[in-house]
Amino acid sequence: MMNDSQLSAANYSSGPQAPALPPPHPSIALGFSKSTFTYEELAAATSGFSQANLLGQGGFGFVHKGVLPNGKEIAVKSLKSGSGLGEREFLAEVEIISRVHHRHLVSLVGYCIAGGERWLLVYEFIPSGTLEFHLHGKGQPTMDFPTRLNISLGSARGLAYIHEDCHPRIIHGDIKAANILVDCSFEAKVSDFGLAALSEDSYTHASTRVMGTFGYSAPEYASSGKLTEKSDVFSFGVMLLELITGRHPIDPSGEEEESFVDWARPLLTRVLDGGNMEGLVDPRLANNFNPQEMTRLVACAAASIRHSAKRRPKMSQIVRALEGDVSLHDLNETKPGNSSVLGSGSGSSDYDTISHNNDKQKFRRREFMNSPEINASSSEYGATDDYGNVDSASSGESPGSMKSGIGKNSPQSRGP
Repeated sequence: MMNDSQLSAANYSSGPQAPALPPPHPSIALGFSKSTFTYEELAAATSGFSQANLLGQGGFGFVHKGVLPNGKEIAVKSLKSGSGLGEREFLAEVEIISRVHHRHLVSLVGYCIAGGERWLLVYEFIPSGTLEFHLHGKGQPTMDFPTRLNISLGSARGLAYIHEDCHPRIIHGDIKAANILVDCSFEAKVSDFGLAALSEDSYTHASTRVMGTFGYSAPEYASSGKLTEKSDVFSFGVMLLELITGRHPIDPSGEEEESFVDWARPLLTRVLDGGNMEGLVDPRLANNFNPQEMTRLVACAAASIRHSAKRRPKMSQIVRALEGDVSLHDLNETKPGNSSVLGSGSGSSDYDTISHNNDKQKFRRREFMNSPEINASSSEYGATDDYGNVDSASSGESPGSMKSGIGKNSPQSRGP
């Protein structure tokens, strides 16, 4: 490893793995307990932001693994420039994020301001990778149902906390399987919360930057660009569908006309009306699940993906439903035998194929107009073979069984 004298800012143009960073900015003391790092310290921790330590990249920037002098492992997120925020606004947002502490949220360790125009966030390093990798990664054992249910509940608790127990509230803006990390016990930790505010017009949560991932984003976001707690709920519902079905919500070919949500809605209705789960539940589970618990998961997914944002439940309601503390019929606003998952009160989807295609075009038009580097299906945690290239096995394959706990084929650990 290079010594400190070698780690000058001039050495960090560093080729394709990361953009050149400006010279370091002096540490700034704030009124909260998170550490301030110099650029040299983080460069030393990440071996000069080397390709070997690159965990991934995405819409917000690059993520590198690092090790501090005391041996603590960290994940360093280098935020892309051009957010429109100044230093004062960035520090205000960091102060908000720094006050958030919950067992199901990835913790912020500290931050760095380099040159006054580029910002780095330092997070705890999570040891077992992303939900996306373990659910879809080639060669990964099949995730068993208790693990899926536990991850659903943990991530719901983390989201409920930032939506309802933080002041000011925090809207995530990009809930997806790639942003749910799992620790050594396969407990869920939500990553990247608070980053939606690090964009223009942060106080109205309306941004010219594309925040979500197509396939997970709520239909109203494609039209308005405005993020709300209920748009997070929709994305969470899509992730629940992913856990139920074992299918990825994004068609890699881009040729699928019907959305994942539209495909699932009639199947969800059938389950809630009569309990017939054929065609919906991941066949790799081979019926090894508790039907009552699966029905709870289905009901929460159905309520979360309502086209009407106002009719979606709060995350705290979803937590109680997953815990079995509320009636599923109350959650879905239905009477037994008369489910209306589609939310229109009729027998047809109120978010049809035409609406899906129109919103897909709007989303991608916003994406390409504002940030052509961002791929709608990209993940900051899946850029290399070691970090979860998720060319998923088909749902009919049975690569084994993952029990609750550490999978045998966990990737190298990663951070948010």
